[in-house]
Amino acid sequence: MQGKGNLIVGLDVGTTKICAVVGELSQKDINIIGIGTHPSIGLRKGVVVDIESTVESIQKAVEEAELMAGCEISSVYAGIAGGHITGFNSRGIIAIKGPEVTKQDVERVIDAARAVAIPMDREVIHVLPQEFIVDEQGGIKNPVGMSGVRLEAKIHIVTGAVTSAHNIVKCANRSGLDVCDIVLESLASAESVLTDEERELGTALLDLGGGTTDLAIFSHKNIKHTFVLSLGGNNLTNDIAIGLRAPHSEAEKIKKKYGTCLAHNIGKEETIEVPGMGGRKPRKLPRQILGEILEPRVEEIFSLIRREIYRAGMENLINSGVVLTGGSSLLDGCVDIAESIFDLPTRLGTPREISGLIDVVNNPMYATAVGLVLYGARVMPEEKFRIRDSNIFNRIITRMKKWFKDVM
Repeated sequence: MQGKGNLIVGLDVGTTKICAVVGELSQKDINIIGIGTHPSIGLRKGVVVDIESTVESIQKAVEEAELMAGCEISSVYAGIAGGHITGFNSRGIIAIKGPEVTKQDVERVIDAARAVAIPMDREVIHVLPQEFIVDEQGGIKNPVGMSGVRLEAKIHIVTGAVTSAHNIVKCANRSGLDVCDIVLESLASAESVLTDEERELGTALLDLGGGTTDLAIFSHKNIKHTFVLSLGGNNLTNDIAIGLRAPHSEAEKIKKKYGTCLAHNIGKEETIEVPGMGGRKPRKLPRQILGEILEPRVEEIFSLIRREIYRAGMENLINSGVVLTGGSSLLDGCVDIAESIFDLPTRLGTPREISGLIDVVNNPMYATAVGLVLYGARVMPEEKFRIRDSNIFNRIITRMKKWFKDVM
């Protein structure tokens, strides 16, 4: 249990699975030392619909990660997704008080930019600075210390439904976990799969999950646009279940084992066995039927994302292409269909710049959970991993004892 002070835990609360990843901060990179997954029962399209089932799934995933890492988990960075997520750009302008820009000026200009009317039922999840402008000189990442009279900020604001965000925190708390921060899942995935060159040149990251497909567009190392589409891998499973008249659990297995989006690549002699429902005998069907069911749905998902990119006017920013990640991106032929729909080079994104259990997490389905660990390491390196106190009273007593020790 060495280095307990330098552990960060990412909790991916997904529609199909709950995944907890434990990362240890080392001098060079992040060492993944534990991972736990459990099927997610209490979520639909990224939103909690059953608190008890979600709490149980979180506890089992966290216990598995604790056993593997040999530590006790008390605080996590949790992911959030769902059709309720919206992102928009805003800007603010202030006069610089002193001879040069200070940290207080930067905070004031960001406050000015985020002073937009947000409905009562929505909550700001992220305020992401894109660039600062000092006296009409743009493209500045950090303006502190620069001379000028006027400071302008362009920011991207991500908002979500208050209830959805609170339910995720509530589920984590009832599992005995503190939530350090709630992070948009597509931003977390970007932390783990995108290269600096892709962020600079411009790329579209597509996180194909079970209940949602998340889009994040980056250019000049800044986030430009975010969008969540309420279609995902579960829709593909439903289509198979209806098309082949198979139980949902069996449809999921068939999708993973035989699923392909390219009907024309399947040989006519290839067959699959479909279990019957209600005690009926299993049937043998051509595998080509599976391709004919999945191909139109995958094309529809990518076409809707492409329409959103054009609606936002971002089509000219994606110069380096598209990166696919998330469990559903493993479906055979997904990359080929994305290339044909977007007419851009497309690759599969797996977690990078990590060490430790690389062979386990080197999979698009773990991109979000590993990204949450990397996000935690980048945003709050001073945030230390705490052993769980039995209650808040003990925590206060411990803090007071430390304070008296310092005073004496």
